[in-house]
Order: sequence, then C-alpha cells, then structure tokens
Amino acid sequence: MMKYLSIGILAVGLTACQQEKVIESKADISVKPYPKTQKIEQKDIFFGTEVEDPYRWLEDDLSQETKNWVKEENEVTEDYLSQIPFREQIRKRLEHLWDYEKVSAPFRSGDYIYFFKNDGLQNQSVLYRKKGDDGKEEIFLDPNKLSSDGTTSLAGLSFSKDGSLVSYQISEGGSDWTKVIILNAEDKSIVGDTLMNVKFSGMAWKGNEGIYYSSYDKPKEGSALSAMTDQHKLFFHKLNTPQNTDELVFGGPKTPRRYIGAGLTEDERFLVVTAANSTSGNELYIKDLSKPESPFVTVVNNMEKNHYVLDNDGDRLLIYTELNAPNGRIVQTDIATPTPDAWKDLIAETDQVLSPSIGGGKIFASYLKDATTQVKQYDRAGKFEHDIELPGVGSAGGFSAKKEENDLYYSFTNYVNPGTIYKYEIASGKSEIYKKPEVQFDPTKYESKQVFYTSKDGTKVPMIITYKKGIKLDGTNPTMLYGYGGFNISLTPSFSVSNVILLEQGGVYAVANLRGGGEYGENWHLAGTKLKKQNVFDDFIAAAEYLISEKYTSSEKLAISGGSNGGLLVGACMTQRPELYKVAFPAVGVLDMLRYHKFTAGAGWAFDYGTADDNAEMFNYLLKYSPYHALKAGTDYPATMVTTADHDDRVVPAHSFKFAARLQEYNKGTNPVLIRIDTKAGHGAGKSTAMVIAEQTDKWSFMFQNMKQGYKEVK
Repeated sequence: MMKYLSIGILAVGLTACQQEKVIESKADISVKPYPKTQKIEQKDIFFGTEVEDPYRWLEDDLSQETKNWVKEENEVTEDYLSQIPFREQIRKRLEHLWDYEKVSAPFRSGDYIYFFKNDGLQNQSVLYRKKGDDGKEEIFLDPNKLSSDGTTSLAGLSFSKDGSLVSYQISEGGSDWTKVIILNAEDKSIVGDTLMNVKFSGMAWKGNEGIYYSSYDKPKEGSALSAMTDQHKLFFHKLNTPQNTDELVFGGPKTPRRYIGAGLTEDERFLVVTAANSTSGNELYIKDLSKPESPFVTVVNNMEKNHYVLDNDGDRLLIYTELNAPNGRIVQTDIATPTPDAWKDLIAETDQVLSPSIGGGKIFASYLKDATTQVKQYDRAGKFEHDIELPGVGSAGGFSAKKEENDLYYSFTNYVNPGTIYKYEIASGKSEIYKKPEVQFDPTKYESKQVFYTSKDGTKVPMIITYKKGIKLDGTNPTMLYGYGGFNISLTPSFSVSNVILLEQGGVYAVANLRGGGEYGENWHLAGTKLKKQNVFDDFIAAAEYLISEKYTSSEKLAISGGSNGGLLVGACMTQRPELYKVAFPAVGVLDMLRYHKFTAGAGWAFDYGTADDNAEMFNYLLKYSPYHALKAGTDYPATMVTTADHDDRVVPAHSFKFAARLQEYNKGTNPVLIRIDTKAGHGAGKSTAMVIAEQTDKWSFMFQNMKQGYKEVK
C-alpha cells in the first residue's frame, strides 16, 4: 500500500553556492475565512458506544458539494501561500536544483540496453535504448507524450524473455487503476487491444504467448476511486485475443480479500503465485508450466509469514522465507517436496534483516545494519564468496541480473550524497562508477550522524540527523522530523533534492526508524501493530523530545512530516502532543481509523491496524488514537498543511477532507490550518515534476513562514 516508487535516480556533482540577502517572514499573514463546512447528523454505534461523524458527506467524491468544498479550501490555501514573501524564490531555487540529468541503472533485453533518463525538468522520465554499450541512443517510450500536462505516468514495464515484446502500464491522474499496452519492441507497433481496469498488478510473460496480470472487477456502483475492492484475480491474456476472454488462473470467489501476485522463474518453467489478505504474510503456490495439465501445488498454506521463490535450478527451488526466521533466510528444496517440512537452510538467518536477489548465477544477500546496507555475495550452493565494498554508509540496491550476465548495476545513496550508479563485475567483485550526474549541491559541506535515543518504554530507537557541518546546537535550527513506522517498510538513507532547501538554510533533517517498520525484522514490525501501535507514536514523540533536549531545535522550530501511514503518524502525534511542534504536514494520511477498511483495498491493512469491527478492545484502542476522532475542541494545534489528491484511490482523500474540516473547527489558536488538494494526482507515484516542485515549494514556504525563519536567498 504505502510505498512510494520512482523511475529516475538522483545523483551528484559539486557546485559552490553563495548566500545573499535574507527575505524575512511576513509579520502577519491573514487567513481567509475557512469554508463553512456543513455538519450532518451521523452517528454510528460500536459495541454500545456512539460515535459522531458529522463530516461523513465528504466521503462522497462524486458529489458536487464535495467538489465545491475542495475548490473553496484550495482557494483559502492558495491565498495564504501567495502572501509568503519568499515563495517564488524557493520555487526558483528548487527548479534550479532539480534541473540536472537523471539516469537510471541500465538493463539488457534482447539486443538492446534500456535505461530511463530525465533531462532535468521533464515531467516524466523517458525510456531510452541503444544497441550495445557504444550504440546510438534512441527514445523508446516517452510518457510525456501521453498527456498534455504530464499527469499520465508509466506504472510498470515488462519485457518478454527474448526482448521482442514489451508490456507497459500507464496511470492517468495518479490512479491505481491502470491500462496495459503491449508493443512489438523492434518497431514499437501496438500488439492487440489495450487491457483496461488493471489494479495492483505485475506483468509476467509466458514466452511470447501472453502475460499474466492481476486485477479486480471494477466497482459497478459508487465511485471507482473510493469503492471497496474485494476479489483480486490473476488472469492470463493471450496476445491478439479480447480481454473478456482472458483466462482466470487464480483467485476469485473462493479466495476473497486476497492480493494476488505472480511471476515466472527465469527459465519460465514455474509460475509462482503469492496470495495475501494483508500487507504482511502470504500463501505460496507453484505450477509447473512444462506440464500443461499440472495443478497448482501448495508450498505454504497460511499467511503467518512472508515467503517467495527466488529462483530454481531445474527441480531445485530457492525460497526466501521468514518462517522460524523473523529476519529472513534462504532455504532450498525439491519441487517434489516443496513444503516447509522439507526445507533446508541455504543461507541461515542472522541478526540483520535479509533482502536477497539473484544475478549472474550468484546470490546477493543484502542486509540492513541499523537501517544501512551491507551486501554479501554467495554462490548457488550457499557458499560465501565475498563482501561487496560499498562507497560508504548508506543505501545500495539493484543487485540483480540474468543468469548469463557477467556484470550488473547498482545504485548507492545517502542523505548527503545523491545516488550514483555503479557497474559491478560479478566474477571479480570490483565496482566502478557508471553514472554520476551533476547536481548543484556540495555534499562535502554537510554530514549525517546516527544516534540512538530512548523511547517511552525504554526501547532504543535509531535516528539519522543531517545538517551543515559546524552547526550550532543552540535550539534555533529549523528542523524537519520525518517518520513512517508501519507495514514492515524500512526507511534507509536516500538523497532528496527538496531537502537541500532546508539544509542550505542551516536546517536539520532527521529521520527516525520507528517500530512498525522493517529495520530490525518482523519482531520490530510486530512491535508497532494493532494493540501496540501506540509504540510507533511514542517513538516519534521521543525523537522530537530528543532533538529538543539535545538543542538541535526547539518546539518553535520543529516540524513533523509523513505520508500515507506516515500521515497517520503525524496526525496521531499532533493530536497527542500539539504543544511539541510548530508545524505539521500530514500527507495522504490514514486519518479515520474507524472506517479506513471500508474504502478501496483498505481492508488489507488490518494486519497492522486491526479494525473497529474486530472487538470492543480493538475499537476503543483505535478510537483513542484515530486522528479525526482524537481532535479536541478549543485546542491550540500546530500550523498544519494537510496534503492529499483528488485521485488518490489508495488512501482516499476523504480521510484528509474530514480531518481538515474538524481541525479547522476545533483549532483555537492563530496557527493556520490549511488543506492543499492536488487535482489529477493520486497517492504519490507518477506525479509530474512540475507538481512535485510546486508541492515542495509550498511545504518549505509554509514551514519557514510559520517558524518566522525567513529565507536566505541562494543563487
């Protein structure tokens, strides 16, 4: 659900910058009267407890009343932001910083080498190709030509094994509902019809016959953006046949509330299917395609842990699993005896979290050590060969390639070094720089430090703090604290062009690795789920208190930010400790914890959250921290800018609408409460460059204005 993906990869060069005049914050910016949001008589009964929901009507994204409310709220927000005296200077600086060539790691398919490239300010990255290392570059697929405003994006790409065919998904306006188009790779001609209404799907080729893909039946009633989806299904689409004749391969009424994923082993012998009813844990099935009438074989018949097939050598299967290994391990077994009782360790569990991949006939074991990457290379028999020497402490990824390839490409980044792409020779273990773009930023002037602070219950939690060298710890530094804390997702160091704006101003950027994430494996994840979710909020609050006590900042100079599950984090923490922060940015947040599971695929998040329908204990727990319900009248809340988008069909915008309406009603102080609603945008992935720059401009402008920070103009 909650992960954010990017095709382009950031990288760095060195350019000095000179600070010039300071543009002061405006002493007093007036906020236009908030829209008079209608309140209705809506009460629900949960286990004998009555709960009011006066803004329920905002859940109807099709109604004219909701559309009018969105328009009026955006007018209030734009009026406020337009008065900030340095908004245009920040926009220009961000545009300048963003304007550098971004190139992804290349990959081979057929006779070509493919890679994504963005010349700087293009709204979407373009797929290029060339024949061989010295071939001439040509544009293969340009998503910028799919819409006039850059809001149609590439959402997935898959080549057939021989590289002669390619399928790609497009998302319009940021929606999770996509279309699939198939091309002849040589001449780029379209093959067959466009597949419609595809959602949460990979694309797996079976030879050149067709593709496996997953989707739901599109809702016949209500809004396609917000209506609940239930039965995820795996289909096989044979080329040049109508979509309505596609074969249902797996899923449907017998397996409701499943997320169905599929892939083929590299030799295309086995179709591997994962089935999950939440974001953690899955069943595992395998089908031998070399025997046309063979049935699916059940490898794992429960959803207690995560498992997937890494690869095979003939009948031998290599499987990643968290069964009896919360940090992950790799096991081997035979197709004749695929179930866990026959598994044998190939690479045993360690104290660090494992994320393996396959390339050039080798196994690459990527481990997280305190949220940073270490990589080890093993042969197919599980014999350790060597550690991969990385350029520093940070995040590395991309260690995958076809079996016959002799080299691969990986990227490395951290909070001060934009991602550089390296070419890695598999046999020798040697790396060399492949691509290092020129960003107008000098990383030698900045540093990151990892600290371990103590949460409310005594748990040690890591946090990485980034700032300009020589910073004074006097409590006056504008600081952004970011977190996520959910769904087993790990926050590892990565460079953000946007954060340069803060660092250049002498600010501090801090990322806390909260429980609920995956930084220390499944036990760390489980410690922030269901009736332990408060641990996540306590960890984040303790991070804020640490930054203040160590004089990195003060409450008057501290902002908190998070998106999706991180939007819930911000919403919960600003309602529990409103005095602790000056500014809050809950983005595309899950903010109504009593009803989240009634929209789109929200029911799948119940592993982390539980639902209000489970039992009285779970209901009362959710009610207590649910941001929408935890707001209290007459409270002085931080300056808040809620952000969402009208096409977000993962965390529906109603969460943000209702929260913002009630926050505007209840806030007693003078801090502004705004909601910024993007149009023709979704949960985040695929946003155009122009939209991202506009949003980041408004975020930093709002933060600096409300901290009375001003802005030192940089050219």
